[in-house]
Amino acid sequence: MTADSLQKQITKPGSHLFQKGRSGNPAGRQPGSRNQATIAAEVLLEGEAEALTRRAIELALEGDTTALKLCLERILPQRRSRRVIFDLPPIDRIEDLGKAIGSVLQEATSGQLFLDEAAALIGMMEFQRKALETIDLEQRLQALEAETEEDDMAP
Repeated sequence: MTADSLQKQITKPGSHLFQKGRSGNPAGRQPGSRNQATIAAEVLLEGEAEALTRRAIELALEGDTTALKLCLERILPQRRSRRVIFDLPPIDRIEDLGKAIGSVLQEATSGQLFLDEAAALIGMMEFQRKALETIDLEQRLQALEAETEEDDMAP
C-alpha cells in the first residue's frame, strides 16, 4: 500500500483488481443458508406468533382495514386461473382476429370472463397474429424469390 492513498498506484497495463467475468465467490451461496435479518426477526418473534396473530384478528374484527386485509390474505388463497368455456370463432387468417377479439370483449362485458382473463386471451391472439403475419410474409417472400429465379433463367 502506498503512503498516500491518493497517489497513483503503478499497475500492469490491462490488469485490474476485479477481472471481468470472474466471480469472487464461484461456488455461490451455500444451499440452505439463511439471511441474517430473517434469522434475527424469527428470534425476536419466537413465542409471540400466536399472540400477534390473535391481536391481528381482534383488530380486524374491530374494523381495522389493514389488519382485515392481512387476515384475509392469509385465509383466502390468491385466485388462480380457471377453465373458461365460450364460443370463439376459428382463427385461420389475420382477418378472423377481429371477430375473435370482439367475442372475447363481449364475454368480458357480460361478466362471463374476468378482465385479466380477457387480457390474457387477447394477448394470446396477438401472438397468433404475429405468427400468421410471419407465415404470410414467408410465403410471399418465397413466391417473389421463385419469380426472380424464373426471370433469371429466361433468356
